[in-house]
Amino acid sequence: MTVKQKVLIIEDESSIRYFMQTILEANGYDTLTAATGKEGIALINSHCPDVVLLDLGLPDMDGMEIVKELRKWSSMPVIVVSARGDESDKVSALDMGADDYISKPFGTSELLARIKVALRHSAGEGSNPKITPDSRFTVGDLVIDYGKCRVTIEGRDAELTQNEYKLVALLGKYAGRVLTYDYIIQQLWGPNAKNDNQILRVNMANIRRKIEKRPAEPRYILTEVGVGYRMADE
Repeated sequence: MTVKQKVLIIEDESSIRYFMQTILEANGYDTLTAATGKEGIALINSHCPDVVLLDLGLPDMDGMEIVKELRKWSSMPVIVVSARGDESDKVSALDMGADDYISKPFGTSELLARIKVALRHSAGEGSNPKITPDSRFTVGDLVIDYGKCRVTIEGRDAELTQNEYKLVALLGKYAGRVLTYDYIIQQLWGPNAKNDNQILRVNMANIRRKIEKRPAEPRYILTEVGVGYRMADE
């Protein structure tokens, strides 16, 4: 199963918003769009996209406020796409926590290249030194390919859903470390998600049926009872 990476476009100019959406969807990305900062924040919180393309000159707020709010709970990549060309604006955006800055007008190749770089850097975040330069983590017969958004087990596609892949990918970035239930829920479903472990348990049960030979005796993703989950690192 192919898991598409999700890009949120926060841009008030409809022609530019449509241009970016068309280019991204033609290149295999899922897209969400917002014309205001308020709408953009709501989509970030509810959908947790893989990367955000952010215009600074929004009608209801400065884009810098969105970066500041997002960095309180997430490190998801943010690429500022703005007509503001002053050096100080670029520095301010990067200092606030943006990952990159593209000045308008921009070309298709530049946009796609910057997104790929941001996603590659995001895949390497965490504390797992075993993620290879080509964005793969291998433990036993399990391989997480962050570049292709795919998990394989014994060489075959594990057929994970999008949420299942995101859960495995997150644990893989911190292999060997316990991630609490609350942290996982926040990273996958946003800061406003209810701290209900049931949704995690359902996803984990499905994942284990797909990647474990004996789901009741997991080898790859271990449960720390009452705390959270841990991806094996050897």
